[in-house]
Parts: sequence; C-alpha cells; structure tokens
Amino acid sequence: MRCPFCGYVEDRVVDSRSGREGREIRRRRECLDCRRRFTTYERLEGMTLLVVKKDGSRIPFDRQKVLAGMARACEKRPVAIEQLNEVVDRIEQKLQDLPEQEIAAHAVGEMVMEALQQLDQVAYVRFASVYREFKDVNAFMEEIESLLRSGRPGAG
Repeated sequence: MRCPFCGYVEDRVVDSRSGREGREIRRRRECLDCRRRFTTYERLEGMTLLVVKKDGSRIPFDRQKVLAGMARACEKRPVAIEQLNEVVDRIEQKLQDLPEQEIAAHAVGEMVMEALQQLDQVAYVRFASVYREFKDVNAFMEEIESLLRSGRPGAG
C-alpha cells in the first residue's frame, strides 16, 4: 500500500477491525518513512454488477457514485455519513442478491429514492428532482403532494 502522504510503499498495520457486518476489514496503517497514519478498507469483491444506462451503455456499479449522489441530496440535512454508508451497503447487497449481473440504472435510482424517502424527505425531494428530471414546478409539486399523501416517516 502506497502512503497517501509521501508515496512510500512500506507500512505497518497498527490496528485491524471488522466492519459492515463482517463484509469489510478496516486497517489502520503507519507509513515507515513519514510515520503518518492512514486507514484502508478491504472488501470482498463480489460479482461484477453492470448498470445499464438509458442509452443502453453498460458501466460497472460504483458504490461511491451512489454514495456521492445521496450525500449531495443530504447536504445541510441531519443525516450522518454512516447512515448513508449503511443505505448504500443495503442497496449493494440487494443488487448482489439478484440473479442478474445487469441492472437498469432506473432500478438503482428507485432503490436510492425509496431509501431516502425513509431517511429524510427533504433529501428525497432533492434527489427526485434531479433523478426524475422535473420539467416544471407542477411536476415538482405533484411529487411533494404525493409524498404528503403517503404519510411516510422521515420528514425533516
């Protein structure tokens, strides 16, 4: 592992812990040159999931991209990054459990929206406004009215 601070290639493991329900190992490392510490994560690589986009192109599933989109929707909201990581873990696990190796992008988006609706309704509306590409205020209002009618928890 290359040190992110000085680039030196030798380090020592200071601490290892299991995380994410045993699906990840967190290692605290110390660079043998600059003595700074950094954290690495090891995760079992599952089968490669491909996301089929609207244009028919296929890209590998990227949990960081999903996490970044959710984090953007949750900006200035009382949602901890740990909560978002847990949601992404659940989504990724659901996808891994599917018999198909390819999943439509809209299905991933729907999973994210469903999770955000439970977590924080403001974040849900933010995400939905981008994801569903609302064309005007009326479409936006219809989504909010639908949300209010559903009476779901997670209002903020």
